[in-house]
Amino acid sequence: MATGETQIEQAGTVGITEDNGIGPVQMRVLLSSFLGWMFDGFETSTLILVGMAAMRSLRPGAGADEIRIAVGTALGGTLVGWALGGMIGSIMADYVGRKKMLMISILGYCAFTALTAFSQSVTMLIALRFLTGIFLGTEWSTGTALVAETWPTSARAKALGVMQSGYGAGFFLAAALWLFIQPMTGASGWRCMFVIGVLPALALLYIRRQVPESKLWLAAVAHEKEDARLHGGATRKFTLLQMFEEKGALARIAAVLMIASVTVSVFYGIVALTGPHIGAIAAKQGLVASKWASISALVYNGGSILGYVSAGFIADAIGRKRYMYLSFCGAILSGVLMYFCPPVLGAELCCVFVLGTFTLGVFSWMPIYLPELFHTSVRATASGLIFNLARLVSFPMPILTAFLLSGLGGYQPTVLALTLLYVFAIAALITLPETKGRALPA
Repeated sequence: MATGETQIEQAGTVGITEDNGIGPVQMRVLLSSFLGWMFDGFETSTLILVGMAAMRSLRPGAGADEIRIAVGTALGGTLVGWALGGMIGSIMADYVGRKKMLMISILGYCAFTALTAFSQSVTMLIALRFLTGIFLGTEWSTGTALVAETWPTSARAKALGVMQSGYGAGFFLAAALWLFIQPMTGASGWRCMFVIGVLPALALLYIRRQVPESKLWLAAVAHEKEDARLHGGATRKFTLLQMFEEKGALARIAAVLMIASVTVSVFYGIVALTGPHIGAIAAKQGLVASKWASISALVYNGGSILGYVSAGFIADAIGRKRYMYLSFCGAILSGVLMYFCPPVLGAELCCVFVLGTFTLGVFSWMPIYLPELFHTSVRATASGLIFNLARLVSFPMPILTAFLLSGLGGYQPTVLALTLLYVFAIAALITLPETKGRALPA
């Protein structure tokens, strides 16, 4: 572990010049990345919220198990598209630039989201969600690299935590809209939610005019071109291979991929089950199940926003690894808390808030920590590869949890079993270096 820390520290001191101030450029970059990620969150949560209604509309007369499997398949298809598109888009961001790929990702997912609203069958909806996922996957690694390379070391973690909170804000926005749209529009309400998803296209005008390209990326590309010219080599090495060249890179990548896979798997396993669980408890108390299922999504995302925004401040105060240990242990404890929670609506919602803080808010470790492990020329490729491979690993989770729910006898033991996966994340974290206070590797 000491060797890995030394390599990261030495890499961060070569050729890096950072502006120590926070001005309009930094704020515009953060705003654009926040908005892009917010609508990613809106998109993903829309399917989670309206999936049951959409499948019942497209497949009337289907049984509850068939509907759950159809929703799980649609979520799984989105994850596969997200993973594949994210890996391709992340590589492209290291070649064509952060700004251009951010715009392409937003344009693509807006177009296919609008088309999803006109789905005529379950198969058509699943196919369109796969295509939407391809562009959703590109946005995160591109926006993360742009913010990380623009903000100074002293504020970088805080800015990335705020950027990550955009996902929770998007989830919160979708849940709030569905709470009002569903009773007003009836069976067709799910289509309205996907139509709203086209609105992020308006952000493209702002990004094109107001957001600059990363100076660190421009400098890294210029340096590689000059080096190739002087030595008569190829213009640029393939970034997917280049990221493995540093000593110890393979072990480091394997460790963070393990942590990312656990993070994504636990979230997607829990989130699809929480709304129906809270709705069932509300129904037993004579309340409207669909309303309280939507309220549970608001509560869950309220907890996630707390986790997102606080992450940068905690990571700067106690270090990246201690923050991650704290978060992963918190995730396990939140599962234990839910397991012992009595089946009372108020108590369950309190536990859902805690779950949101530690199983969705925990995602902030990725934008904070991953950019600090890799050089500028491969930063988007490496971050995107890890984040999106994790989605590829976890894509069966929405489908598997439908069976796990039956096998373990209910929501609470299923949640506990899922959160215990963080034991593997903690073991992998032991092997990784601390990066607090270090400049980004050049």
